Amino acid sequence: MSAYDKNRPANEKIDKKTAKGVLKRLGGYVIKYWPLFLIAVALTFISNQLSLLGPQYSGEAIDAISSPDGVDFATVKSSVISMIICYAASAVMSYVLSVLMIYISQKIVYTMRKQLFEKVMSLPVGYFDTHVTGDIISRISYDIDTVNSSLSHDVVQVMTGLYTVIGSLVFMWQISKPLIAVFAITIPISLIFTRYRSKKVRPLFRKRSRMLGELNGYAEEMLSGCRTIQAYNREDEISGQFNGKNSDTMDAYYNAEYYGAAMGPSVNFINNLSISLVMIFGGVLYMLSQSGTAKVGSMLFITLGGVAQFVQYSRKFAGPINEFANIYNEFQSAFSAAERVFRILDEAPETPDCEDAYTLNDVKGNVKFDAVSFGYLPDKTILRGVSLSAQQGKTIAIVGPTGAGKTTIINLLMRFYDVNEGNIFVDGIESRMITRSSLRKAYTMVLQDTWLFHGTIFENIVYGRENATEEEVRAAAKAARIDSYIDSLPDGYNTVLSDDGVNISKGQKQLITIARAIIAQSPMLILDEATSNVDSRTEIKIQKAMGELMSGRTCFVIAHRLSTIKEADTILVIQDGVITEQGSHDELLEKNGFYSTLYNSQFS
Repeated sequence: MSAYDKNRPANEKIDKKTAKGVLKRLGGYVIKYWPLFLIAVALTFISNQLSLLGPQYSGEAIDAISSPDGVDFATVKSSVISMIICYAASAVMSYVLSVLMIYISQKIVYTMRKQLFEKVMSLPVGYFDTHVTGDIISRISYDIDTVNSSLSHDVVQVMTGLYTVIGSLVFMWQISKPLIAVFAITIPISLIFTRYRSKKVRPLFRKRSRMLGELNGYAEEMLSGCRTIQAYNREDEISGQFNGKNSDTMDAYYNAEYYGAAMGPSVNFINNLSISLVMIFGGVLYMLSQSGTAKVGSMLFITLGGVAQFVQYSRKFAGPINEFANIYNEFQSAFSAAERVFRILDEAPETPDCEDAYTLNDVKGNVKFDAVSFGYLPDKTILRGVSLSAQQGKTIAIVGPTGAGKTTIINLLMRFYDVNEGNIFVDGIESRMITRSSLRKAYTMVLQDTWLFHGTIFENIVYGRENATEEEVRAAAKAARIDSYIDSLPDGYNTVLSDDGVNISKGQKQLITIARAIIAQSPMLILDEATSNVDSRTEIKIQKAMGELMSGRTCFVIAHRLSTIKEADTILVIQDGVITEQGSHDELLEKNGFYSTLYNSQFS
């Protein structure tokens, strides 16, 4: 979870400027499909206009039945037929409108999800160090789906409701102006109540989205470590912690839905009260009209059909107001979800390359650190004035205790982070003056934490160089000592690996990633515990293969098994962010310093 998310109180309020910004950005997605949206608006107007004509024909039929001259069957027939045609046509157009809005919303959601994923791919590595993967996934999936639901259904209801409210008010004004006075009392009550409750409910929906993100993050973290959990027999404790988080999430859901749902019945009660008052006062006006007190043409005059029309229009008028209160919950949820999505979209990407950035070509592999200092946090420095030099084709091994800064050096080489002080040069060019793309292509990394994707073994190996031929892939696998295992599989190189290669051993996964590195043919190599997951005999074979791979290339090697780096040209010993010793294996043993102690401890 981001520091921003964690530090935000659950009941905080979004200022009006932020709220308007979210609405404006959502509107920007809709405007991209403005021709379709205009058609949707036209369908809304026509459909609702036809629906509003229904009560008018219904009232005419009632007046034709209750006429003092007897029942006018011709008028009744034509009115009923017209009413049926209007309602049927309105239903068809409403269906077309719903389908059209679903299509528009899917286009918008596709665009949002595409932009969000591309944004995530452009974020610096530091972002993922401070944000839980499960929460990011929750924003890509759940939050965008929530926005989709609101766009495809709630927007239609709002457009329909607005036109219905205005149209009903016009018809009611034509029927009886005195009866409209009833709504002058009930509508302000509804608006004041809705505004008051919305201020209370909005933070609850925001908390609901945040709690779901935390739950997803915890679940993703625990599922990825299920083997360790079972090995330490901590299933009950982890389940208990999950149940606690699940309970908190459920409470957040309940509070949001409970207090949000209370708005609908309350507003519905106010609207039903207004309809009851309309029927009472309408009945009084009708009796006055029948007694002759209210003359024809008078504001107080109304027929029985007019009363029926007014009641129907008042229901149509009150219905959308009640729906607004009901769907307001969904708008609150969608608003909170959109805010979380936009928060990632607004994250600063990796610092762009400078305008005159140099593209590395024909890389030789001369690397130099010049008084480099760096810390992931402003108040915590990891590396302090580190200087080192790696000449073309040489192997630099980096050893030291855990937390000394070995992996940090690798992160700086790849420009996952930029130095705070000092400079890093590649072939005499300061790394910040080199395009990240060309710099990273100059390196091939084999890490202790292997990564394989869902696909065939061939696809996973060729990921290192997409234009590699089948012969080159087989040669790389052979060099990595994994070819015999692949050939023993029923589908060979077409064997599909499940997510992260969980259907093969860790050692086999690492051999495949080494084959991927071999086929990449980059001029520089970074090996971070590259043989940590294989047995000693296989490690010896891989070392021979890696020796061929490393030949003529500049290599940076991090290893805890010091026997694997004895042949390195230079071994750097780093402690507390400072290089304390450097030299060849034999030279460091002769110094009888930290490296000598560390090396001899393997045989104690």
